[in-house]
This record gives sequence, C-alpha cells and structure tokens, in this order.
Amino acid sequence: MLRWYGVQKGDEVIVPAYTYSATANVVTHCGAKVVFVDTNKNDFNISIEKIEKAITSRTKAIMPVDFAGLPCNYDAINELVKRKDIRKKFKASTPEQKKLKRILVLSDSAHSVGATQNGKRTGSLTDASVFSFHAVKNLITAEGGAICLNLPAPFDNEAIYKALCIKSLHGQNKDALAKTKVGGWRYDIVEAGYKCNLTDIAAVMGIAELRTYESHTLPRRKQICEAYTAALSKYNWADIPVHKTPNSESSYHLYPLRIKGIKEKQRDEIIKNISEKQVTVNVHFIPVPMMSFYKKQGYKIKNYPQAFENYSREISLPVFYDLTDEQIKTVINAVVSSVQKVIG
Repeated sequence: MLRWYGVQKGDEVIVPAYTYSATANVVTHCGAKVVFVDTNKNDFNISIEKIEKAITSRTKAIMPVDFAGLPCNYDAINELVKRKDIRKKFKASTPEQKKLKRILVLSDSAHSVGATQNGKRTGSLTDASVFSFHAVKNLITAEGGAICLNLPAPFDNEAIYKALCIKSLHGQNKDALAKTKVGGWRYDIVEAGYKCNLTDIAAVMGIAELRTYESHTLPRRKQICEAYTAALSKYNWADIPVHKTPNSESSYHLYPLRIKGIKEKQRDEIIKNISEKQVTVNVHFIPVPMMSFYKKQGYKIKNYPQAFENYSREISLPVFYDLTDEQIKTVINAVVSSVQKVIG
C-alpha cells in the first residue's frame, strides 16, 4: 500500500514505537524514513498528540496500530489529516498523492479483525487497513493477510483492488482462473510485481474461519478476557487492559496485563516464575526502537518513555479458542502466585 501511494526515499511515515517490527520494516523497504512516536498510557495505542508534533512536509502516511485488537482513535486521526493547516504542509509528488491531497492513513489492523468503532468494523474506519491471518491471529489462514480499501472519491476502490491484484502476482494481468477460460491462456506482464497473493488453500481456510468467527471465535475470546479481568481486578497490582471504550470494542486478540510499580527486571522474573508452573505467557512487544537494526540507525528508546514503561510491565496472558475454564484458572493462579512471590 505504501508503494501504491508512492512512498519513497526522502519521505517520512509515522508509526508507533510500540508495535512489531513489520510496521516499521515496510517503510524501510520503500526507502523512506521511519518516524516513531510514543503511545498512550492507558491503552498502548498511538498518541494523537505525538502524531501531530511529528508531522512535517515530508510526511506521506501515518500507520496506526490497533494494539491487542482495540481500534485506535480514528475519529481524531482522520480529523487531524484533513485539518487545513496539516493539509497545507502536505507535498504531493505522485498522481495518487495529488488525488488524495493529504497524508494517507494506513491502519495496521493485524490484531483487530472483528473489532468495532462507532458501530463500524475495522477495515472501514480509514483510508486503508491491512489485516494479518498469521497462525497466531484471531482469524487464520496459517499465513497471509488482506487489504481493505476505503479511499474517498474520486478514488475508484474497485480499480485499485484490480491494480493491487496485478502487483501481488508478478505483475501478471490475469490470474489462474481467468487463464482457464476458453482461449484465455495468453497473458501479459505489465509491471515488475511481487508474489504475495494468498494461496487458494489458505483462502479456503480463511473462508471456513469466517463462517464461525462472529458466532463462536469472538464470543469465546471475549469470555476468556472477561474471566481474567474478573479474577485479577481484585488485586491492586493489576493494571487491567482496555478492551472496551464508549465508542470502541476490541477483537480480544491479546490480554496485555501490566503489573503496577515494577521494573523490567521484576517483570522478567515474574514470567520466569509463571513458566516454571507450566504456563506459557509472552510479552507484546519489545518496542521497535530497542531492536538492533533500528538502534544502529540512531533511534533511542529514551525518546519514547511511555512505550518503554508499558513494555517493561507487560505480560500477555494466553487467549485462544480452545482454552478451557479450568486452564484459565490455572493461568490466573500461576500469575497471582508469581507476582506475589516477586513483589511481596
């Protein structure tokens, strides 16, 4: 999507410091500069205030990340990029940029399939959204993803979809099905495209998952998260994750518990204790500016204090469809006893 919009060397793309490296890596692939900004204290998502301060005449796109499945504040982000003073800063250099006449908002919705904001599903909340169907996500195809287009007029989203299909199949102007039609074997390569289309087998898996996603998958994940919240809310050291706000509801992809008043070393010790009880937990995520590749480019985590503070206290509890109620109790007991052992 960044390449479609013409993002290139000399351009800047704003991304949250608190995300997985994929969000930043794609900016690097385009030759553009990654501009990290800090995140919110309460919900891990990108700070609107920090976005505004980071916008320059070189900013071509903003990539908010719906961390743990909770949609970012798209009302505020969409309003920001359309604001007159922000639009005046924008310097268009490609036909697509000249048509949009502003910064593109490209949502990293990898965690948030099925989440809602203002009664609308993620995928329809801003210009474009990208979903992941990797094996650890809520809705899976083993590997792969999808792009949802919601660009305003005068863009033709159907035409853009067709152009992206060509990009995703080596620049070939016909897919395999079209070539099976009588006399349809001949095809052309119209650009140097990529090989990133979802396989038919993966698509079948996704279709099967979709059939029960809203009726079974989402409700069960919500039940698991609510069970954790009910049990852990009674402890004053538990910083309960936000899964619902007045206008948004998460997809319940993660349960990012934070422990109040601890440092990174204590968090790691708690995880070690939990693991010794045969319960597997994780950390989402190590902020990208802490990674060697980005540190070598001069990024420093001290410039994103909230992202580090959130990370240093975070422990992701297991959330998956087949997690039983008995296993949920085992997880809760392991967490509670481990925290109390470390912090007293």
